[in-house]
Amino acid sequence: MNLLIRSMTEGYAKEILEWSYEKPYDFYNIEQEEGQLEELLDGTYFVVVNNTDELYGFFCVGNAAKVPAGHQANAYADNCVDVGLGMKPDLTGQGHGTAFCTLILEFIQRANPCLPLRLTVAHFNKRAIKLYKKLGFEMARFFNTDNGLFVTMIKNDTIE
Repeated sequence: MNLLIRSMTEGYAKEILEWSYEKPYDFYNIEQEEGQLEELLDGTYFVVVNNTDELYGFFCVGNAAKVPAGHQANAYADNCVDVGLGMKPDLTGQGHGTAFCTLILEFIQRANPCLPLRLTVAHFNKRAIKLYKKLGFEMARFFNTDNGLFVTMIKNDTIE
């Protein structure tokens, strides 16, 4: 499997807005509301595609990767690069996560070699937490939202 990173396009963004995850992961479905398409096209989002340009997933960096309630809980006090990601629903749970995340994390670390990386994940998502731990992330701060408990996870091994 050869995965590549590309800039977000309107076509990819519209496809992502149509994604529908099964329960309990339906929590990650992007609500179709005004401004969502524009956010996906604001330059902080990228796509991961296979060698035939089929959409595999997406990721974002910066404020778009933060859960708003985390600010009130001081979950984002440390200086880190925030990373958010999503894999195409019909590809999840099939063992593709390591390759998918490794590609994304290496891309971001090359652009930000001296900063730790931070992910925010729903605490119930044990599958993702297990993967992130395998990739070197450690749990950092917990906070509650209207949608349940979240945890930030930090990967401190920076590139010198």
